[in-house]
Amino acid sequence: MAREFTRVGVVGLGTMGAGIVEVFARNGIDVTAVEISAAALERGRVTLTGSTDRAVAKGKLAEADRDALLSRVDWQVGLDALHSVDLVIEAVPEHLDLKQRIFAELDRVCKPEAILATNTSSLSVTEISVATTRPNQVIGIHFFNPAPVMKLVEVVRTVVTSADVVADVEALCERLGKVDVTINDRAGFIANALLFGYLNHAVSMFESRYATREDIDAAMKLGCGLPMGPLALMDLIGLDTAYEILDTMYRRGGRDRRHAPVPLIKQMVTAGLLGRKSGRGFYTYERPGSPVVVPDEHTPVSTGAALADGARAIAKVGVVGSGTMATGIIEVFAKAGYEVISVTRGAEKSAKVCETVKTSLNKGVVRGKLSETDRDAALGRVTWSATLDHLADVDLVVEAVVEELSVKKALFASLDEICKPGVVLATTTSSLPVIDVAMATQRPADVIGLHFFNPAPIMPLVEIVRTIRTSAETTATARAVCAALGKTGVVCGDRSGFIVNALLFPYLNDAVKMLEASYSTADDIDYAMKLGCGYPMGPFELLDVVGLDVSLAIQRELYLELREPGFAPAPLLEHLVTAGYLGRKSGRGFRDHTQR
Repeated sequence: MAREFTRVGVVGLGTMGAGIVEVFARNGIDVTAVEISAAALERGRVTLTGSTDRAVAKGKLAEADRDALLSRVDWQVGLDALHSVDLVIEAVPEHLDLKQRIFAELDRVCKPEAILATNTSSLSVTEISVATTRPNQVIGIHFFNPAPVMKLVEVVRTVVTSADVVADVEALCERLGKVDVTINDRAGFIANALLFGYLNHAVSMFESRYATREDIDAAMKLGCGLPMGPLALMDLIGLDTAYEILDTMYRRGGRDRRHAPVPLIKQMVTAGLLGRKSGRGFYTYERPGSPVVVPDEHTPVSTGAALADGARAIAKVGVVGSGTMATGIIEVFAKAGYEVISVTRGAEKSAKVCETVKTSLNKGVVRGKLSETDRDAALGRVTWSATLDHLADVDLVVEAVVEELSVKKALFASLDEICKPGVVLATTTSSLPVIDVAMATQRPADVIGLHFFNPAPIMPLVEIVRTIRTSAETTATARAVCAALGKTGVVCGDRSGFIVNALLFPYLNDAVKMLEASYSTADDIDYAMKLGCGYPMGPFELLDVVGLDVSLAIQRELYLELREPGFAPAPLLEHLVTAGYLGRKSGRGFRDHTQR
């Protein structure tokens, strides 16, 4: 039988601490809420009442339940008030010396059988525990912000934490309606260990001016379905907090350079640009603490006139290829009103592409997203061809053939001979260097990458990849075309992975390394990222969908170009691919899909 917790203590009543108080009080548990001063205590009380009042206003909490919740909280200054609690959770700032001092004092104040817990997100629970005479009763209980809403709790055991203590805390999490994952004491635990390497990489992209803050954030929201872009998320977390977490993970986690805080983060912290809480970080906010972004000197002008400035007129588009991506791109352009010439290798493939496009458009009609008139008009704009010569008078060519550089270079050399001057030649490659394709022509200034995401008719993102030879006019044309298609075009340089894959796949690779080290299970890692970070899919779910062979190929390309040791493909990923475990398409990857 798990022990019964009748009263718990919470030390530190900032956003996180006040949220933890609310979680316990909502679930019928009496709470002693402790701060260092009367002023800090009052701030915590205001935070809690504000949160509960909002819940009442939204109809998520009855007034009587709110009043009962607030009556369960005993507000006190000083740790001596915690002498009779069964469990105390510390939620003070992420400084080891501060936490150790508090735990030493808690050890003196609290009754001998009380469990002492830390909400640290990155510091060593073991180092905190040794400040007490009862390290076997010290544990990490890492809630996620906002604590009343987020379902995940990371339960962090040290090598000496009692099994009974772990079991009692797991049972308590269940009582609180939380999903717990129990893990060992390692830098960053699960969620932060995977999240902050990705965030740091995104800051590095911005620091090097590889892409704008808006384009980096839009790419990850629209390309991966994430609830927030990485730079907006850094502002929410707080750059000072992010710096402390990264620095701790770097020092405790084997000095992986990917966790070494990007210099820009320290510079911004020094300058007081801490994110939302200071009113300015990567973005500028209406006021300190506000989530409302306001324009600043870095905000791009996004009017239609500005997008089209310097752009060439595009009326007729050629699409080369017969795969899923090609058919999707044909549909996108045709529905947007462009005249399209579809070119495949042979009449048989051409007929198949035609049938695929018709089927997709018919589904749009059935679902009420497209009228029969619009479907017929879209089909009427497409000419089906089996020869490249029919592209002689188009304004834009979009190549969507197999991901082999030799094939693409040969195609672009042919297009260079066939197409009229001034035509924009675009490749949809997701991993190959665009400059290699461009230099197969005599007109590299007219060559650009247009990386559509699959399925092209649905996914709203296009990565516009400019090489060092791409002209400003060609880039402007690509931006204007994306806008005309109703897509969000994000501009970046010609570097392996572009924005989305360069940020996504190292994170997936890190998850594989975590599993490989037996730190946690695939299920718990997936739970952590979905419930703790709001990701639509966990990393192993996503890897099985993408295909382990595709993921390995992309990771190899990133490693080959950047030569960053942390990007080396996880051996487990290589072994699974060698064994033919490629994910859903083969029936087995990180999970067995044959029984589903």
